[in-house]
Amino acid sequence: MDNTYIFLQHYWWFIISLLAGLLVFLMFVQGGNALLMSRGLQPEHYKMMVNSTGRKWEFTFTTLVTFGGAFFASFPLFYSTSFGGAYWLWMIILFTFVLQAVSYEFQSKKGNLLGQKSYRLFLIINGIAAPFLIGAAVATFFTGSEFTVAKDNMTDTFMPVISTWGSPLHGIEALGNVWNWMLGIAVACLAQVLGAMYFINNIDDKAIYDKCRKAVAYSSAAFLVTFLAFLAYILTKDGYAVNPADGEIYMQPYKYLHNFLEMPAVLTVFLAGVVLVLAGMGITLFKKGNRKGIWPTGTGTVLAVMALMMCAGYNDTAYYPSSADLQSSLTIANSCSSKFTLQTMAYVSILIPFVLAYIVYAWRAIDRKKITKEELEREEHTY
Repeated sequence: MDNTYIFLQHYWWFIISLLAGLLVFLMFVQGGNALLMSRGLQPEHYKMMVNSTGRKWEFTFTTLVTFGGAFFASFPLFYSTSFGGAYWLWMIILFTFVLQAVSYEFQSKKGNLLGQKSYRLFLIINGIAAPFLIGAAVATFFTGSEFTVAKDNMTDTFMPVISTWGSPLHGIEALGNVWNWMLGIAVACLAQVLGAMYFINNIDDKAIYDKCRKAVAYSSAAFLVTFLAFLAYILTKDGYAVNPADGEIYMQPYKYLHNFLEMPAVLTVFLAGVVLVLAGMGITLFKKGNRKGIWPTGTGTVLAVMALMMCAGYNDTAYYPSSADLQSSLTIANSCSSKFTLQTMAYVSILIPFVLAYIVYAWRAIDRKKITKEELEREEHTY
């Protein structure tokens, strides 16, 4: 195969991995929403928390849309197989984000039909369900999904359907696998850790600071237990390997462990990410008064998620394995767009650093002053 084409396939899987890492970090918004179920706070505290995440929720939603769009353009067979087959799972995820958008828009408007408590409940549902379900969906990159792919059907005039989903539950069956639950819970707990750290960094209020430090402690413990369990599982299980000579998929013992060992750069990124996540947790829990734990933990989250995604897709690995038909499993080679499409998009991707720079600029402008009760009383537009 053309080496340029191979490079483009790997380049776009790197972009997908980067977007996945950024998405998980930005789900601190969802983690913050989940913390709205905390008891013992006054109404003004809840208002400060809602306004804190309300000023950032568009970043998360935009990244989710960009992630889906990049997957569609670069690996369209995955998009049609997963989004077209496991549609109930993805529809529930998208519905929780719709609940979030509606809640921010209407909860503080006079005369809203459902009342502020109902809209706050919608935010909590989004905060718990969205990270959990996204984590469970990503776990299927290692555990497998029930689908078959028949590219020959493209020439069938009457049934030009390439991918067929094997379960009538269309994605919900992923919740029948305990290891998908492990990663789902881990992502949900990590989102709550990030959300609590973000509140600590963004809100100037002692009661919220104390409550969020406790949340970091509890959620960090739950995250470490579930994430380490999932990590131990994938490092010791048989993985979905690809024969580079003919594209045949086969099961290889300790495949994902071999991937890390055979790709030391990816292993280094993963270990650096884990260290940074733990460092941010340690700073928050053991350095009282330090409000900057969100930055090492957030950076570490991006790096660790990137490395996991690269482990799932690089080194001749099927990143979307089929438990129904092994040879239907998707790889970055058999599911990608044409060379022309990937090359054209590669030129467009040069704009990504400028977009990231704008996000950083907008973020700093929004966070120039920490949120206080007095500031919200003066503000004309609040959530």
